[in-house]
Amino acid sequence: MTTLGHGRKFLSIPGPTTVPDEVLSAMHRPAIDIYGGAHGGELMEITLSCLKDLKAIFKTQGDTYIYIANGHGAWEAALANTLSAGDTILVCESGRFAVGWGDMGAKMGIDVERLPGTWRRAVDPAQLEARLREDTTAKIKAILVVQIDTASGCVNDIPAIRAAMNAAGHPALLMVDTIASLACMPFEMDAWGVDVAIGGSQKGLMCPPGLGFVAAGPKAKAARKNAGLVTSYWDWETRDLEEHYRKYCGTPPVHLLFALRKSMDMLFAEGLNNVIERHALLCGATHAAVTVWAKGGAFDFNVTDPAQRSASVTTLLMSEGHKPEPIRAFCFDQLGVTLGLGIGDLSGKAFRIAHMGHVNAPMLLGTLGALEIALDVLGMTDASSKGGNAAAAGFLADHLKSETAS
Repeated sequence: MTTLGHGRKFLSIPGPTTVPDEVLSAMHRPAIDIYGGAHGGELMEITLSCLKDLKAIFKTQGDTYIYIANGHGAWEAALANTLSAGDTILVCESGRFAVGWGDMGAKMGIDVERLPGTWRRAVDPAQLEARLREDTTAKIKAILVVQIDTASGCVNDIPAIRAAMNAAGHPALLMVDTIASLACMPFEMDAWGVDVAIGGSQKGLMCPPGLGFVAAGPKAKAARKNAGLVTSYWDWETRDLEEHYRKYCGTPPVHLLFALRKSMDMLFAEGLNNVIERHALLCGATHAAVTVWAKGGAFDFNVTDPAQRSASVTTLLMSEGHKPEPIRAFCFDQLGVTLGLGIGDLSGKAFRIAHMGHVNAPMLLGTLGALEIALDVLGMTDASSKGGNAAAAGFLADHLKSETAS
């Protein structure tokens, strides 16, 4: 039995992503006083700085909130603070997660309507505009959409969705899930007219799971005044109070805050624009490799339009007669690389390559190289579909050559 899988493991799943050593080290310290005396102490300073820096990452002047929760908790916080039982929301389908957000709303007593879509393309702004024009009584109170659907690998055009809402003259809140896109691709909450944005700690922000983020603009904060679903834990108004424990409705997540502070420091040291460019380049390299491998016929991009493929995760749909699990199993067992599995409607039909968070060119090329070995050994390539990893390296080299020339 070969031992090529020994050594540092590569995690290439779309969350939780690899946690940097610096972030792990930041957590490796004793707990500190959560009260901190009259002036709040170190932890209060960390909280306030994280809330401020979340505004910079979301690109908003609105208020930000940190919840001890995963992304589903952030979903519930957004709904609870703005809506009442019996309100109607319109969920824009482009995969699993906007629909899942809507399902949560249904359990909270919200009426949910789905703008039908597929897992292979982005939300159609024209279709959205047409539906909103039909809603002459403004029954729909909020539009729910993800920027990137982690399951389908699809990216939605948020400015175009806002433009469709404006063209229809519709007053609904625009709520955007940025869990798989925040700090991975451009997101400009205020400039794009987003009213509520939610995120999570475990993807582009390079932290362990456990923190959910919400950013709320003025229109959303006004909706809080009449929201009938809000409870004490999710309540923005309580969390706006000065006492530190109010920010978390109790004991703060001390060590996760150490992690978040360090991860944000790393993002700002690199520069947010550079972080986004790095993700775009690694995405381009991945797509260059897949374009070559797809010629073998075993799989292809799940998202058919190249412009609608996400910058943080690539979902690959298996062809008839092929299964993803042998690929994933070989990569893990023989080569020490963990690829993402297909979920939801793509369970057993797809696998995913993550290129988000704490990842650089050698890490990505190692993942792609392992995948290419697996495809070769498993007989899923032919003469026309070899050389995907070389295509990825060539893509990056071409960029660096053009950058040097300029």
